[in-house]
Amino acid sequence: MSQQGFRPQAFRDPAAAQRLIAAAKAAVAEPVAIMEFCGGHTHAIMRFGLRDALAPEVRLLSGPGCPVCVTDDADIDLAIALASLPDVTVATFGDMIRVPGTGGSLADARARGASVEIVYSALDALDLARNQPGANIVMLGIGFETTAPTIAAAVRVAADEGLANFCVLSLHKLTPPAMRAILDGGVVRVDGVLGPGHVTAITGSDAWSFLPERYGVPCAVSGFEPLDILLSVRDLAVALAEERPAVINAYRRSVTGQGNLVARQLMDEVFVLGDARWRGLGVIPASGLDLAPAYAAYDARNRSAIELPPAGAGPHARGCRCGDVLRGVIAPPECPLFGRACTPAKPVGPCMVSAEGACAAYYRYGRSPS
Repeated sequence: MSQQGFRPQAFRDPAAAQRLIAAAKAAVAEPVAIMEFCGGHTHAIMRFGLRDALAPEVRLLSGPGCPVCVTDDADIDLAIALASLPDVTVATFGDMIRVPGTGGSLADARARGASVEIVYSALDALDLARNQPGANIVMLGIGFETTAPTIAAAVRVAADEGLANFCVLSLHKLTPPAMRAILDGGVVRVDGVLGPGHVTAITGSDAWSFLPERYGVPCAVSGFEPLDILLSVRDLAVALAEERPAVINAYRRSVTGQGNLVARQLMDEVFVLGDARWRGLGVIPASGLDLAPAYAAYDARNRSAIELPPAGAGPHARGCRCGDVLRGVIAPPECPLFGRACTPAKPVGPCMVSAEGACAAYYRYGRSPS
């Protein structure tokens, strides 16, 4: 659905915000915990002071919705190993280049002579392959369902053109399995879920039906403006008060029940489900996207003799609790490194590196873990 003519200020009216805050607080008889899955929501919530405004009746928890942050150390190590091979160039989105693995980041590897290029889209990586026929271009496929269709499209173009020096290291992850893992873990109390708007524009709001059906947890799919978020929180508070768990589409200008069918069909053609390693959550079965057999020639794992580093290999950043932040176990200021040893200028963990990271949001907009 189109947002042509969208006016952000219409979704930032202070009086309307105060009414929604009051309604959400009034709806609950006792404090409730709502997890915002998406890192984009976390930044908007912190920027506009919504976390403090809703407390203590509504407690907002940051979740695992930052694809850069949830990328496991071992997968970053693999990307660095690929970039260090002769005649191999790793193409990556800019927010991945400073994320540390167990032996440094892609930026560190580039400083040591590895070939790493920052691209703005997978199509840029295709151009690198076309313009550098003597190099093997490995596109680092990072992201959730929002990004995966663009990588799938690039793979199909490469196959149509017979572009033999292009391949993908697919580290894509699916959002519903991560939410299941958090709820099944039982460590964090989650009464309601703020569904990710951009992801759900692809998957459709029906993808979250397992939350009310299996767990009795309501989900409200939200946009990213203050009134979007507050409307969703109000709807969740009412659903909890009425004991009426459901999937609520509060982002109808961009999200439908079925989602983007063209994008979903493209993903189904190019990818198959596979297990994936998540920072803070471990290996989650059927939560990743691997290249389908028809496109196996474009899988970077089939292009070299490098073996995947074992999960947890190498020294982790001592004291970093990014994994706990991603599960909603702690708020960023509760990490002993936050704002001291770990800052945006000198990040220790990926939650401080990424533009969608919860630690970066708390550092930029305020440090209160209300």
